[in-house]
Amino acid sequence: MSTLLPCPREKMAFNLNSSMRAHTLSKYQFVLSKQRTFYCNATSSSATVPSLDKNDFLKLQNGSDIRGVAVTGVEGEPVSLPEPVTEAIAAAFGQWLLHKKKAESRRLRVSVGHDSRISAQTLLEAVSRGLGVSGLDVVQFGLASTPAMFNSTLTEDESFLCPADGAIMITASHLPYNRNGFKFFTSDGGLGKVDIKNILERAADIYKKLSDENLRKSQRESSSITKVDYMSVYTSGLVKAVRKAAGDLEKPLEGFHIVVDAGNGAGGFFAAKVLEPLGAITSGSQFLEPDGMFPNHIPNPEDKAAMEAITKAVLDNKADLGIIFDTDVDRSAAVDSSGREFNRNRLIALLSAIVLEEHPGTTIVTDSVTSDGLTSFIEKKLGGKHHRFKRGYKNVIDEAIRLNSVGEESHLAIETSGHGALKENHWLDDGAYLMVKILNKLAAARAAGQGSGSKVLTDLVEGLEEPKVALELRLKIDKNHPDLEGSDFREYGEKVLQHVSNSIETNPNLIIAPVNYEGIRVSGFGGWFLLRLSLHDPVLPLNIEAQSEDDAVKLGLVVATTVKEFNALDTCALSNLTHSS
Repeated sequence: MSTLLPCPREKMAFNLNSSMRAHTLSKYQFVLSKQRTFYCNATSSSATVPSLDKNDFLKLQNGSDIRGVAVTGVEGEPVSLPEPVTEAIAAAFGQWLLHKKKAESRRLRVSVGHDSRISAQTLLEAVSRGLGVSGLDVVQFGLASTPAMFNSTLTEDESFLCPADGAIMITASHLPYNRNGFKFFTSDGGLGKVDIKNILERAADIYKKLSDENLRKSQRESSSITKVDYMSVYTSGLVKAVRKAAGDLEKPLEGFHIVVDAGNGAGGFFAAKVLEPLGAITSGSQFLEPDGMFPNHIPNPEDKAAMEAITKAVLDNKADLGIIFDTDVDRSAAVDSSGREFNRNRLIALLSAIVLEEHPGTTIVTDSVTSDGLTSFIEKKLGGKHHRFKRGYKNVIDEAIRLNSVGEESHLAIETSGHGALKENHWLDDGAYLMVKILNKLAAARAAGQGSGSKVLTDLVEGLEEPKVALELRLKIDKNHPDLEGSDFREYGEKVLQHVSNSIETNPNLIIAPVNYEGIRVSGFGGWFLLRLSLHDPVLPLNIEAQSEDDAVKLGLVVATTVKEFNALDTCALSNLTHSS
């Protein structure tokens, strides 16, 4: 247990009819009980807050996450996630959880963790107050990873106040320093879009009620807040998994030199708490210290500068392997000793090879932008089945779960973004666990005398056909353009996609993918393109893969020709491509 923070002296005094506007609390004192638990008591306040309606709250939804601007500092980006809004959202999650669990005989408890963002501590305190509104006990983990938060709903260890009935991770993944947000979990997994919308609608109602100065004084309800070092539990589980794969050797990675790049996010633990206990050398690891300004590079395995940084670290230190995480450690990538990157299609190929060794013939579920070469690799070389689905890690995971429910075995769901989930790990997208699967392969290969070093991994993706050109263009829809005639941008985007489909059906040089779950995927000129509507934004992303720049331009010209009559669509990126040859 860690040292506790200052807290209000008495017990928390919020219920759903109290004022959350008040950050004028009773006198703060440092109080520490023998149980490492403290209690909060807040009084109402007439502090003025902005008037917000349901639409303002719903704008915070980002698929199955909530995201907003938490601090000032970026011009044109006003704060949309202040403390009162955060409290209302946390109280709404509490309401939702109470309804789901239908608990009557005991108090529910929620674990809360955060990444390294500069707004993390402020939002942690606001979330804790909001959960208290609903009468839930709070277990604060401090700096944590998103996978650890979900894991806390499964762990059975009362000394760490687990399992938690629900969990909240305060994070905005790889977004800039001024952003933040929330991911929610129960033992069933991460909450989906419908649940998030429900919570935000509840939050809007709570916020409205609690900002009414004429409401009666609140009833006093106690809510405990306890700090727990749960990350020690989570990391010990990762260590055990690698040891087990190597026949219970204490230090199965002894002699391996592995460098970690945490991008100043929450993943710095992996070097000292996972790799070193397994015997690995971690010198040369970088950006392990949490720093919410992210001064070195964006903590994002898809970012070119981030991958260049970990590649350089591997080569400079003559390491066997490099591992890189995003801010909250639910995504990852790797680099072999020669500097070859394992991310996007190559990471999927590597994990598919490992999983198909364990589960021959299983279905690998991916997002929609994976390459044709990956399909051939999974199905022809590995003997598996490639099920290409939609973008969005939750979509991919839910589809794998659905396939299993109807009798089609699937053990891996993974996106090109680095989100990956395994059936054996409760379908949790866990960047650290993905790296553990890779470490398992290294350790097991050495224990079986099959070689050492990352060549074992490189050999697994031998034969993967990769495009010479791979790019993504973003065609923005002007929501205010007269052509929309007041309609939603999604409706306009669907019209674009339908027109492209109709135009291409008559082109003998192009083939529309017969099975496709998102947008329109077309093969031709030795490559392919996928035009789809963004999950959240007024954008039509266009992915193109080809074996030459000329072929990429030809595919771009096909799209440019078919969308030219849609004046609300910004095709500048397409023009730049087609005029580059």
